[in-house]
Amino acid sequence: MRAKTVLPAVAMTAVSMVLTLAVVVMWLGTAVPWPVALVVGLGIDGGWLATLAYERRLAAQGDHNRAVTAVGWSFGVLAASVLVAHALTAEESAGAWLAVAWLPIAAKALWLVHAMWERTALTPVALDAIRGIQQEARDEAAVARARLRAEAATEETRLTAVTEAGARVARVQAKTAQALSSAWSTLETARAGEETRRALTSVTARVTPGVTPRWELPVWGPSEPLAARSLESAPALTDEALDVIVDEIRTSETPALSYREMAARFRAAGHSASEVRLRAAWKRVA
Repeated sequence: MRAKTVLPAVAMTAVSMVLTLAVVVMWLGTAVPWPVALVVGLGIDGGWLATLAYERRLAAQGDHNRAVTAVGWSFGVLAASVLVAHALTAEESAGAWLAVAWLPIAAKALWLVHAMWERTALTPVALDAIRGIQQEARDEAAVARARLRAEAATEETRLTAVTEAGARVARVQAKTAQALSSAWSTLETARAGEETRRALTSVTARVTPGVTPRWELPVWGPSEPLAARSLESAPALTDEALDVIVDEIRTSETPALSYREMAARFRAAGHSASEVRLRAAWKRVA
């Protein structure tokens, strides 16, 4: 992975240094002896390369120096300026020389990208851990979506069933009301008829002579609740009486009955007590 960023930077640096040296020798060689032009070109490339090496050393130590970085960018700008000046003064292929004048700046930019990659690089173990966390999050999200879809489908099915049941109940009620209305109309017609009224009055006569009550229609509508129950409920057993009954049933056999068997025989014998009181009595006597 490191080669993906360092190799382009090295290649760009080599190309820009060779190009800068060649341009300086060709450009200044006409005005000064070529050894002098060669020294100037090597000076620019040497300064550029020296600051780059020092920056890489600081980066390897986890350090950074702004002054060194500024000097390195100054050499890069100087090399690019030389290329631009040569392109502008060249009589032939000026466009081609101007097109490659950005190479020193591009080389510095590639080294900056490589330094940023090194500062953010992670070990394979950390990358595997991150991928595991991301996969776990995706799995949880997928399970949550599936659960929501299933719950939505279940709720939709339940609402559909409830709606259909309600519709069936409404239809049955409508049919019942229609049947009751027809029966009520029939009874009203029979009550209003002269012959049927006389017949109904004869079969509903009281025992007392001379009294002929008028036959009335049955009541159809809401009825009043009973004021009191006709049968009084049996009084609740006290705790002492309940304990005696539970103990008698429990010890009626050897070994003693379990709670479930005792409760079944207690209710089969006609006794009445809540489950809470019955279990409390069992705990007291057992």
